Amino acid sequence: MFEDRKMETMTAPAGMELVYRRPSTLVDTPMHYCPGCSHGVVHRLIMEVVEETGIQEKTIGVAPVGCSVFAYNYLDVDMQEAPHGRATAVATGIKRVHPDKIVFTYQGDGDLAAIGTGETIHTVNRGESIVVVFINNAIYGMTGGQMAPTTLLGMVTSTTPFGREQPVMGYPLKITELIAHLPGAYFVTRQAVHTTAHVRKAKKALQAAFEYQGHNKGTCFLEFVSNCPSGWKMTPLEANDWLEKNMLPMYPLGDLKVPGRN
Repeated sequence: MFEDRKMETMTAPAGMELVYRRPSTLVDTPMHYCPGCSHGVVHRLIMEVVEETGIQEKTIGVAPVGCSVFAYNYLDVDMQEAPHGRATAVATGIKRVHPDKIVFTYQGDGDLAAIGTGETIHTVNRGESIVVVFINNAIYGMTGGQMAPTTLLGMVTSTTPFGREQPVMGYPLKITELIAHLPGAYFVTRQAVHTTAHVRKAKKALQAAFEYQGHNKGTCFLEFVSNCPSGWKMTPLEANDWLEKNMLPMYPLGDLKVPGRN
């Protein structure tokens, strides 16, 4: 049983302290995400939670098209691919057929908040007992850097070369706030992983979400405000700084809905 699997033992060199090891639930292969990308960090956190809670054998992940699709190469759990935007619909079917399983989706903003807006909102409104992991980097990362629903006003993308203009393209969509108002949403939070302190908070949020799913009282929705150095045409350090100064004022971090508080 996976619950009985012992954590790998590693020895630090003399005079040094071991501060990190790869969780056994993360496939031992190099990741090919762009330098500075947040996907690898979130992958690691999810798999640390899966390992530490002993749920690897009963966890099923669903990822669609986009950078999210690479999750199959790294997450050592049962995975199902969904058409673009349809991950929450596929996860709904899996959870209803296997109610004893832990089911989560892993989606980007172009997928979840654009092509899959309808599926996302109706899944949460029904209160499906799944975990939704939402990576918001304000751009279509894989397909050419096009504007996404979460793209900021004035932000330059391949389809908004002069910046996003509200009269033409509308306002950035704060879908997590919309989700928090739905009665089927059980736990809703927005986190980030661009600093060590934020990584620690993000992991706690993931731990809570996977625990809450076992309550079968609604959907757990976690947004991760992330960077995309390649899509933003920045170095990783520049992207982290830009995220702090521009993304976080629009998408403030913190819990939006917590059981017992809302």
